[in-house]
Amino acid sequence: MLKTVACGFASVAFSALFGENLLRAGTARPNPLAPRPPHFPPRARSVIFLYMEGGVSQVDSFDYKPLLEKHHGEDPRKAIGKLEKTQFANVGNVLKSPWNFSRRGQSGLWVSDLFPEIAREADQICVIKSMTSKFPEHTSANYLLHTGTGLQGRPSLGSWATYGLGSENQNVPGFVLLNGGLIPSGGMDNFYNGFLPATYQASVFESKDPPLANIQPSEKSPHLQALKTSLIRDLDEQTLQQAGHLDALESAIANHELAARMQLTVPELLSLEGETEATKKLYGFDSDYEFTRSYAKQCLTARRLVERGVRFIELTCPKINGFDRWDAHGDLRKNHAGNARAVDQPIRGLLIDLKQRGLLDDTLVVFSGEFGRTPFAQGSDGRDHNEYGFSLWMAGAGVKGGMSFGETDDWGYKAAVDKLEMHDLHATLLYLLGLDHTKLTYRFSGRDIRLTDVYGEVIHPIIS
Repeated sequence: MLKTVACGFASVAFSALFGENLLRAGTARPNPLAPRPPHFPPRARSVIFLYMEGGVSQVDSFDYKPLLEKHHGEDPRKAIGKLEKTQFANVGNVLKSPWNFSRRGQSGLWVSDLFPEIAREADQICVIKSMTSKFPEHTSANYLLHTGTGLQGRPSLGSWATYGLGSENQNVPGFVLLNGGLIPSGGMDNFYNGFLPATYQASVFESKDPPLANIQPSEKSPHLQALKTSLIRDLDEQTLQQAGHLDALESAIANHELAARMQLTVPELLSLEGETEATKKLYGFDSDYEFTRSYAKQCLTARRLVERGVRFIELTCPKINGFDRWDAHGDLRKNHAGNARAVDQPIRGLLIDLKQRGLLDDTLVVFSGEFGRTPFAQGSDGRDHNEYGFSLWMAGAGVKGGMSFGETDDWGYKAAVDKLEMHDLHATLLYLLGLDHTKLTYRFSGRDIRLTDVYGEVIHPIIS
């Protein structure tokens, strides 16, 4: 007994000092988060997904359409022509954008005044204007964006990335969700591991304090904590020997071991005391708008996670009182202005900070919602869901900055040039991570399943 306990002390001590996964020492179990080689040299080491839930209006942000100004207030059935069925069947008149568009940066990329700070980084971003969705309502559209299908229960994009590549840091999760306060339509299944081993599901860091339950050890001393850890490890190994290979059991053990290591590393990771005041100001910590400060903390934490080798980081929007995400069915100006004010400066700060630290070269930043919005009003001053054409942007990791790809029609209504589907976006993200989307498969229900099903083409023109 003394010999076993002594070994337990040693393994815990070395884990704390050197950050190695020594809790597995002496076992034959493979480490599901061990780094795995990509299919080819990657451009991106990590992904930061800025998830704009609810649907940012493309014709108010990155897709300038002068015809909306010319025909403002007219019946869209006469001005635009045939209209598709809308989610709420409350079609108003053609609605021009409340925000002015200007050409930005050396590239002359069109960006509206809705995002004045992001506009200053126009030469860093690539705007895709011809993305489409297959669903007009949030839940299925969210599942499609995250998992490649509109059905519940499939693995999330972050889970696929971690399954394909593992993690570079064994003391933090490979897939982290920084929850700003809003759980999207469809719930946590947007970030679920699905049929992949449970090790690959997202670990949720909340915006409250503490950000994770039980992140502080429960025992009164490191000595007692080490005893508990060693005992649990031995009991787990005995259970595995009796039960044999069971994915659910092995994943649970792996997650428990990761949780033990996170108690040693996450408190320091989430502490921003070592960040300079200049860095905090860059992100917007000094803003008089509390939701800017909230999102600034998420963005700065995302950078710190990238520095520590986390593979996939997703940020949800802050929970702003009085706003239903970006879902502006009414009072478009108030909704989009409030949400944009929360995220605009922190996102610019993130891009600048990543670039200054040399991290943007191998970090892919993605900004997207699940669909766009109509160029005509819902009621008098809102916009309904529009799955037929919308905008998103990417930056870093070999993506060409200062350019746009694809076009919607003259009204910003439907994708007209280089129409893209969500499978194309997923194929491209995996490609930048060094993964061939046709080869990244998992055997389930008698067939090899992949994120992109049997579809998807890499968007090569946007890659340098």
